[in-house]
Amino acid sequence: MSWFRRTASRGKKSRGYGSRSRTVDDAVTSHLTQFARTRRGVEAFVEPQTAVTQTTLLLVAFDGEWTRRVVPSPEWAHAFATSLQIPGYDAAVVGYPQRMRDYNTRNKRHPDLR
Repeated sequence: MSWFRRTASRGKKSRGYGSRSRTVDDAVTSHLTQFARTRRGVEAFVEPQTAVTQTTLLLVAFDGEWTRRVVPSPEWAHAFATSLQIPGYDAAVVGYPQRMRDYNTRNKRHPDLR
């Protein structure tokens, strides 16, 4: 049974992935999926939970454009990246790509060019 069929049978409101069964808002899943499918060269960076933040998934496109959303667990984030066939990395291990920092710098200098 495929990953999407298993999740579709669970219902839209509660999607338990990985070792924890917390819910994922459909808007979050939709946003991340749309971002990954409408941009080239997207990579996923899983940011671990800290004392002040929850686990997040950061998606970075080839030009450095990025988006970040809270996700239930690192396992969920890696499964999500695998389902979209994009590479997934642990941000605490590999860090962030230079193109993301370059994108932020470009948009600070010229915010009207977004």
